[in-house]
Amino acid sequence: MAPRLLWIGLGNMGRGMVKNLVEKANLDQPILIFNRTKERAVELSSKLAPGTTEVVGSIGEGVPKVDVIFVILSQDDVVEAAVSEVLQNDVTGKLIIECSTIHPDTTERLAKAVEAKGAEYLTAPVFGAPAAADAGQLVGVLAGPSSAVERAKPYFEGVMSKKDIEMRDEPRRKALTLKLIGNTFILNMVEQLAEGHVLAEKSGLGNNYLHQWIESMFPGPYAAYSNRMLSGDYYQREYPLFAVDLARKDARHAMSLAKAAGASIPNV
Repeated sequence: MAPRLLWIGLGNMGRGMVKNLVEKANLDQPILIFNRTKERAVELSSKLAPGTTEVVGSIGEGVPKVDVIFVILSQDDVVEAAVSEVLQNDVTGKLIIECSTIHPDTTERLAKAVEAKGAEYLTAPVFGAPAAADAGQLVGVLAGPSSAVERAKPYFEGVMSKKDIEMRDEPRRKALTLKLIGNTFILNMVEQLAEGHVLAEKSGLGNNYLHQWIESMFPGPYAAYSNRMLSGDYYQREYPLFAVDLARKDARHAMSLAKAAGASIPNV
């Protein structure tokens, strides 16, 4: 019998990741799903094939029934509170996979707490926009004991992700250090695109010519973000792809890492 899964957190990323687990992970039991706003879990479950998910009303209800627990939440304190709820149960032998973008110090604290309870802990942040999560095209970064990486692999490359960066037996903080540095590239890209489009408009060049150049020189993420800016995609959304307070949180964490390392990141 395949391991049974509990998924905690159904934001923009979590919903797409669960969808791909349901469709591709060769599970033989429904995934238990939990979200603080229960309606979101009920809505997701209704959109997936009958019998592939089961909504639980609390973390404590789900933990005793599963072998593997995924967590993907927005802020460090929210993640710590959720994992604390998980650890109020017997978790001996279970695997906790933490996919949130949190500070490396936070993940190290969580790892110690989880291991003290007899469970395994894997730090596994992911790169990619919500559309990539929906399409199973994320990039996973897996750091922790090799045994935990092996247990997690069936759910990543070819299922939720197109590629994984494996950091076997490395400090878990390395995965989040990479995630935060990588997110600074995205923050700087968005800032540069915004500045460029404002200058193109105000100088009389026009945004269309700049966008054509971006598509020619920087196809992929640059072109996609540029198109979202010009099409009105952002301000027409009912809910943001990536809320600004979360972007600022990532920037603060990156600046904290830079300060600790004696590095300078003035662009951020």
